[in-house]
Amino acid sequence: MSFSGKYQLESQENFEAFMKAVGLPDELIQKGKDIKSVSEIEQTGDNFKITVTTGSKVLLNSFQIGKESELETLTGEKVKSTVQLDGNKLKVCLKGIESVTELVAGNTLVNTLTLGSIVYKRTSKRM
Repeated sequence: MSFSGKYQLESQENFEAFMKAVGLPDELIQKGKDIKSVSEIEQTGDNFKITVTTGSKVLLNSFQIGKESELETLTGEKVKSTVQLDGNKLKVCLKGIESVTELVAGNTLVNTLTLGSIVYKRTSKRM
């Protein structure tokens, strides 16, 4: 099943608590909480390019499954990590944040970010 496509954020749970925990300033949290971000995924075999546009902020990460890559975090920091593909789930750990992105029924993208006991869940639909 290919992840390729454009997805628009439909809902999110625990946004504010999670963003506070990762150290985002309150003004950015307030600005970002109502913006419907768009995720664009280009998948060619084991190579991925993921672009997430939230308002004027663009987060771009390219990686190959199973190979160490430099990835940008939500706070803009660059860290080296390895993304694994487990069935229909992309899994990676960035600076203590466990990220699982799952493709559900071919048209729904569920991204769950876990930091300690705080779980932030984003659900996006294919456009």
